[in-house]
Amino acid sequence: MPYPFVLPTTSSFSFSSSFACESHPSLPLQASTHRGVVRDTLKKYKRLPPTSQASSLPTVASALQTYLPYLLTLDNGLSRQSAHPSEPSVTLTAPPRIEWRPTLTNSPLPGRELPRIKVHTLEHELLFVLSTLAITHTLQSRAALQPLYLTTTAPVGTAQRQTAITTATRHLLDAASIYNYLCARPPSAQQQLSPCPDIAPATLRAMRSLALAEATLLAVLKDDPYPAAVAQARNPHDTEWMYKSPDVPKVRAHLFARLCLAAAEHAAQAAAGLASSSSSPSTPGSSGKVSEGLLRYVEDLRRASRARACRFFGIDAEIGGETGTGIAWLRAGLGEVGVERKGGEKGVGGLRGLRKEWSERREDKKVERGLDWGADGGRLEETRVLEMLEAKWVKQNDTMLTQPIPPVGPLLAQMPSGREIHTIKPFQPPGLDPEVLEAMRAPPDTLDEIGNYPSSDEDVAVDSIPGAFPGASAQARSGTPGYF
Repeated sequence: MPYPFVLPTTSSFSFSSSFACESHPSLPLQASTHRGVVRDTLKKYKRLPPTSQASSLPTVASALQTYLPYLLTLDNGLSRQSAHPSEPSVTLTAPPRIEWRPTLTNSPLPGRELPRIKVHTLEHELLFVLSTLAITHTLQSRAALQPLYLTTTAPVGTAQRQTAITTATRHLLDAASIYNYLCARPPSAQQQLSPCPDIAPATLRAMRSLALAEATLLAVLKDDPYPAAVAQARNPHDTEWMYKSPDVPKVRAHLFARLCLAAAEHAAQAAAGLASSSSSPSTPGSSGKVSEGLLRYVEDLRRASRARACRFFGIDAEIGGETGTGIAWLRAGLGEVGVERKGGEKGVGGLRGLRKEWSERREDKKVERGLDWGADGGRLEETRVLEMLEAKWVKQNDTMLTQPIPPVGPLLAQMPSGREIHTIKPFQPPGLDPEVLEAMRAPPDTLDEIGNYPSSDEDVAVDSIPGAFPGASAQARSGTPGYF
């Protein structure tokens, strides 16, 4: 956790070819220039090895945030949202033709990238840019959390752990704020059918719920000592071989359980939104559906959140002296993550045990290499904690307490509702400084000729005029004789 998203890529585009601004003639050129920086940054990021991509995320976020004020100014001027006479008034001269390669849509051919889709409105361009910025924040959250899951180095200290979780939470709430802003835009902005599920209204609402669910779980992880204890036990570089058994106060255990249930509710809302986006119609001729990996992740996150809630209910019962009830809650949590306990079964052995050990080693390798670790929504991590506590409590109950273990069904029926902890702050759209806007009243010094590269995935320049070769001058392409 969070989900290992892939950043989209885009083609180059000249705003002067589709938009005119008589009051601020330099605005389209400036927008094209900053969009070109975004395109090049996304291209360079995509070609970096996975181990180096995390360090480039601030550069991607900076390029998107620098481009956004120009794009929003164009969009406001085109829709006449500003009543100030000093604000630009933009005119549409021709339908724009912009290409984006979606990354949340399922590819029809396994192992192949999805073909680029064409965007013909400034609204869809804005949706792609803002959703890309939100994905960047989510990836920055992953980068902050990665050191907590490494088993090839010494465990991080308490202060570093708290700082990493706080930073990751801030990025997730920033992503949720952006998605909330996109969902709250005027209804006219959503009237046209989305070209792909990536920017469909249902998908944007689902992504907001997903970011909020992940941020809620991080609020629990910040004060949850059990995952760190399990990671220390598995880390060969841990020199603190003897440490105090983790404990959670009774009141906080019940509070954490309700927070986990709130996260599960948000994950369920995200799953419903993504399913709706997959079944809703898009642009005529398009039949894209949401990525199966993302759908699995959201469902796994929901199940892991409910399992974590069961664990905290079990901790609450064990602190109160009801070890048998605590064991029942642990087994309810194991059932949520797909691990069934039958009769007196206490562990996993044989072929299942080997398969489990292999899965854990593969996940550790993914964390070390910075690949798609955590794509199971935290199910493996929660399973480790539940099995550790179950083995400890069952041994204690068999040798000392001998309390009966009640059935799981009635316990699950008594689950309370979730409790919220985060409030999404309103996203403040960035605007241009008055000095910068006033300077764009001057005519541009150069022509807006950005647009030779069709996509940020490609390096070869392609000219739209048949027969022209890359690098040819505008005069040679037009056929006009030169004078020397």
